[in-house]
Formats: sequence, C-alpha cells, structure tokens
Amino acid sequence: MLLLGVDIGTSSIKVSVVDAATQACVAAVRYPEDHENNILSMVPGWAEQSPDMWWEQVVAAIQQLTADPTFKVRDIGAIGIAYQMHGLVVTDKDGNVLRNSIIWCDSRAVEIGDTAFAGIGESFALKHLLNSPGNFTASKWAWVKANEPEVYAKAHHIMLPGDYIAMKLTGTTTTSISALSEGIFWDFKNNRISKEVLNHFGFDGAIFPEIRPLFGEHGTLRKDIAAQLGLRPGIPVSYKAGDQPNNALSLNVLQPGEVAATAGTSGVIYAVSDQLVYDRASRVNTFAHVNYAPEAPRTGVLLCINGTGILNRWVKEHFGHGLTYAQMNAFGKAVSAGSNGLKIFPFGNGAERFLHNKILGARFVDLDFNAHGRSQVFRASQEGIAYAFRYGLDILRENGMHPAVIRAGQANMFLSELFTEIFVEVTGVPVELYNSDGSVGAALGAGIGSGIFASPAEAFSNQELLKTVEPQALGNYEELYGEWKQLLDDQLAEEMNR
Repeated sequence: MLLLGVDIGTSSIKVSVVDAATQACVAAVRYPEDHENNILSMVPGWAEQSPDMWWEQVVAAIQQLTADPTFKVRDIGAIGIAYQMHGLVVTDKDGNVLRNSIIWCDSRAVEIGDTAFAGIGESFALKHLLNSPGNFTASKWAWVKANEPEVYAKAHHIMLPGDYIAMKLTGTTTTSISALSEGIFWDFKNNRISKEVLNHFGFDGAIFPEIRPLFGEHGTLRKDIAAQLGLRPGIPVSYKAGDQPNNALSLNVLQPGEVAATAGTSGVIYAVSDQLVYDRASRVNTFAHVNYAPEAPRTGVLLCINGTGILNRWVKEHFGHGLTYAQMNAFGKAVSAGSNGLKIFPFGNGAERFLHNKILGARFVDLDFNAHGRSQVFRASQEGIAYAFRYGLDILRENGMHPAVIRAGQANMFLSELFTEIFVEVTGVPVELYNSDGSVGAALGAGIGSGIFASPAEAFSNQELLKTVEPQALGNYEELYGEWKQLLDDQLAEEMNR
C-alpha cells in the first residue's frame, strides 16, 4: 500500500508518496521548484495568499508526481494533508473562494482579539480557550465581518487551508477539534465550539464545517478530480492537521514532555502536555494535538517566531548575490561567535505573539561599516534567530516545559550545521535530527487514519535518527545572548508603554 501526503506550506507545496510497509518515501515533488511563493501585503502588517493558487499548485505537483514511473499510482490507498495553521479561507455555498486567505502571520486583527480577550473575560478565555483570541482565525473572521460585509453576507463556510484543499479533492467540507482549537473556537472545558466566542463576535455556528476525527475519513477523491490528477477515484482523505502538530507527529512527538522544533518561514518549538495549560500573557499558545481526546488530553504548547527562515531568505536575496545557502553558511562559520558585535533582530514578519503581539520590526544593531560585511550579516542573522528561539524557550520553561532534548527534521534551517550548532549552544538543549518532512508525516498520518497502521507508534517504527547535536561549549553564548536580550527587553518595554 502506498500513501500520498500533501503539505500546504507558505513558500511552496510539497507532495510525497510513502510505502506503508517500509515507511520510506518513494517519490516527492516540491512546487514551485524555482522560487518561493510570495506573501501579499497590501498594507504593512497584512499577509494574504490565494487559496486558488494553493489548489493550482497542488494539482500541478500531484500531476508531476503521478507521471513518475517508479511506483504504481493505483497502489495509493489514502491521502493525508498538512497545512499552514490559522489561515482563514471563506467560501460560498458552491465552494467558491470569496477572498484571499488571511494567513497565519497577518496582524490586522490584533486589536480585535485584544478587545475580545477583555470582552469574553481573560480568566474565562485562558481556562476554556487556553489562549487569548489574539490575531487567530476567530479574530480574522471578525475583521471580515466588520470591514467586508459583502463577503461576510455571502459566506457559507469558513475553514483552514487544509480543509479547503480536502474539499477541492473530495467535495466534502469537514474540520476537526484540533483545527477549531487553532482558530480559538474550541471550549476545552465544555468540549464544544465556544458559545462565548460566537456570542461575543455575533457569529452563526452554522458557518463551521462538520466536525470529524482528525484521524478518519474527510471525504473520498472525486471522480473528475481523480482523472485530472492521474489517481484512482474513491481514495479517502483520512488525515488533516496543521503543520506544527503534523511536524510533531512526523517526529513521533506524541507524549507529555516530548518536544519538536521547526525552522522554516517561521520558527516553532512545540511541546506536548497532558494538561490544559496556558500562558497568562498568551505569549505561547496551546492547541489540541493530533492525538487529543477529552478523556486523555494531549495538547501542543506552541512557541511561534514569525521571522525565521524568512529572514535567512531575505539576507540571501539582498546580501548573498550568487551564493547558495551552503556557501553563505561557510562564510558565516568563518566569523567568530557574536559576529564582531553585530546584532540582528528577526521580527520583520508581522506581530509576534510571544512578544505580546507587538510589531517591533527587524533591526540591525551596532552595524559598523568598517568591521562588518556580508559574512558577519550571514552569521548574525542565524544568531538572532537562535536568540529568539532561546527567548521563547525560556517562556515555555516558565510554563513548566523543560525539554531534555528537541527533535527536528533535517530540513529548512536545520540543514545548516552552523545554525544547528548555534541553536544548541544558545538554548543549551541537544537536538536530534531525523529524515522527516511535513508531506511524509501527512502520508503516514493518512495511514493511521485509514487503519493501515494500528497506532502512531507503528507508523513511525522504522524512523531513523540521523544524528544528535550536543552543546559543546555551554556558557560561550550566555553573555552575547544577554546583551541581545537586554536590547530586546528595552525595545519591548518602550513599545508596551506607548
């Protein structure tokens, strides 16, 4: 049996075919190959993408994959989907998209979320929703209601990016508890969509798709779509999850105390708990994990840094003319720790939740035209990202999360030995690297959801640890991080006092 995994990323679409018997990836396609998808920002702090673009790219990627003669397409027995979290997709009664998706890093609804936090009641929101509404999906939908009444009036369903792609594949519109929790719609105490959220915003509960188990059927592949994609009709979509819960699944991070990390466009540390935990300032956020059940809660406590790989890409575009990422890393490695005093703050991709939803902007501090060139910029950018991870990890520690090890896929910025070494030294936590990615995780998730695997443990029984990176010089970065942190705290205090 073969399994198909689809990962709806911010920068690209990735699809993989996985052999259920060996859990090995037998074919994979990334689309587009030659560039990364843009984020539309018509107003500073806004961030949108077209769901129709995602669908067109999913079709192109699967068509390219099914043309591969190295495997039997008819052996594909289930489809799984992973997707960028928190995005708002709005459709009419015929399933047509009514506007661009307001995606995860969009900041327009921060004030709406802050007002809702007070209106619903901070204590109630934290204990029942485990979060402030912030600039999550519920607040984004409230923004549409207030600013685009014609869209709001025509809307039949709101959904997340993965729900939309599953609908296009199957004609069936569904969601899950995990998806609703990431939109800040789910009441964990009462095990239902929050009446308090609906009442505060004036939402009609009919706007949500049918709730189904995350591991379970979300429709079957339509005949006409199957013909277009080169697949057989009737294949079930048997798994849908946000990219960070899915990344944790793909790293077999399912039990309390286990921790996963990613460093793509955004950077995330994702810790699993068996408690309904929350940060009083909502700087880190708690959602239902892929294996969440009310009687046996498994929650994912998520630290998100919007500006991670996007900073590294920006540096490559503007300082690394003609260089590959590997060459940039080599230049950066030749520079000593601390980058000759240059400090970079990677907060140029919207409001940062772990910084109280403030838009601080990216900054270069202590830039010296005589002492600093692109090599220092290459290293300082990766150090700044690692410092941001450390800052957020300390918030997780305040909330009872004390990882002994962090698991990550050897992908995105964790492909960089330089970044991985800096990350380990700055955080003081070893990193285990695995050959894993989101589309493979989604494929294996589909195997769990369709009953091919009896459990997640069985689905990842052949997972191979590539290497472990241990801290080698604990303390070397403490003073450097302390200087960076003090500058950040000063800026944040100034912003909070405005």
